[in-house]
Amino acid sequence: MTLIKSISGIRGTIGGRTGDTLNPLDIVKFTTAYATFIPRKSGKIVVGRDGRISGAMVRDVVCGTLVGMGFDVIDIGYATTPTTELAVRMSGADGGIIITASHNPRQWNALKLLNSEGEFLTAADGNKVLEIAEKEDFCYAEVDHLGKVIADSSFDDRHVQSVLDLNLVDADAVRQARFTVCVDSINSVGGIILPKLLERLGVGYKFLNGDVTGDFAHNPEPLEKNLSGIMNEMKTGHYNLGIVVDPDVDRLAFICEDGTMFGEEYTLVSVADYVLSQTTGNTVSNLSSTRALRDVTESRGGHYSAAAVGEVNVTTKMKEVGAVIGGEGNGGVIYPESHYGRDALVGIALFLTSLAKKGCKASELRKTFPSYQIAKNRIDLTPETDVDAILVKVKEMFAQDPTAQVNDIDGVKIDFPDRWVHLRKSNTEPIIRVYSEAATMEAADEIGKRLMQVVYDMQK
Repeated sequence: MTLIKSISGIRGTIGGRTGDTLNPLDIVKFTTAYATFIPRKSGKIVVGRDGRISGAMVRDVVCGTLVGMGFDVIDIGYATTPTTELAVRMSGADGGIIITASHNPRQWNALKLLNSEGEFLTAADGNKVLEIAEKEDFCYAEVDHLGKVIADSSFDDRHVQSVLDLNLVDADAVRQARFTVCVDSINSVGGIILPKLLERLGVGYKFLNGDVTGDFAHNPEPLEKNLSGIMNEMKTGHYNLGIVVDPDVDRLAFICEDGTMFGEEYTLVSVADYVLSQTTGNTVSNLSSTRALRDVTESRGGHYSAAAVGEVNVTTKMKEVGAVIGGEGNGGVIYPESHYGRDALVGIALFLTSLAKKGCKASELRKTFPSYQIAKNRIDLTPETDVDAILVKVKEMFAQDPTAQVNDIDGVKIDFPDRWVHLRKSNTEPIIRVYSEAATMEAADEIGKRLMQVVYDMQK
């Protein structure tokens, strides 16, 4: 059982002992700390949740706690992460709590904390919430000052409309293309909102795992190894595109018309290339994302910057450099014209517009981008694992290599002229992630496995 407190929120497995998991007592503690921290102006907090089995229980505890703190709760029910982010802004709320563990398996849930802009708390603000939680010096509202819960189911439609209103989304072009798509919404909230978007765009569709049961039909992370069902369905030849989202619909992967993966790393690359073809500007992704975004950005006359992993780190860097688009290589598209948050609906609409305007197949579009292969490996942490010592050891290994550029703003990333490898502790799981990229999968895997062996040796 695990409880992780990081830049990505308060995340843990359901059940077990207090302090070790995400259970009702700890949910009360962290929700109270958040309500204590957040500046109170309107006195309203938005709460939305994905389709997880534990979602109703967590929502009830969160909403009750906020009411006890004197806040009015705008309960938007089943909602994607980007929908909840937009709802904060649209309702003028003081903040929001998203109840979702994103790509984690069914036994996990989490509290993702938003500020009044509908953006994730910074690391500094998150640490303040944790400090308040640890002190447990809480003061709840008296009976005449309790808040109330207000149900509002309007934000899905408002989210879809905001996507259609984007300047670079050409709904008419998409309608004229007469696309048919297959969608895997992994038994969560994508099965509610994505049909609304596709219908407004005139796109025919079939859903796999569309029922919102929270009992995920497969591992919910949108990686090729988990997507055999939709890949086989695509091979029937009935569809122009396959669309895969994670349980809270902030990550997006595409599958080509022939059943091959477009590549989740290339979700952002393809959408960014379309945006940059219409709007000159800069881009940002995190250190673990493909070099292809840099190549595409520079070919379009822009400048590429890298940020530490974590959505708030990427958005902070995007604001700093004035990026017109950015995101993460895990299929997360952040388009500031909409909002500073990963949004699969925005990604889908921009991608379909690009595909319609180019008049080509998804597999043909994929071939127009620089081709890299990325290996994504992981190492489970043990209580004895000294991550800091591992990172020091890796830095020492390459310190004297004149071909290597070492970046330690987030774990350790080693950049070579023809490849890179990045080793870092996950913000969302008790693991070390080892990502590596090169021209071939064999070359990428080789350097990744080399660093993994260092970790294994130090764990003995």
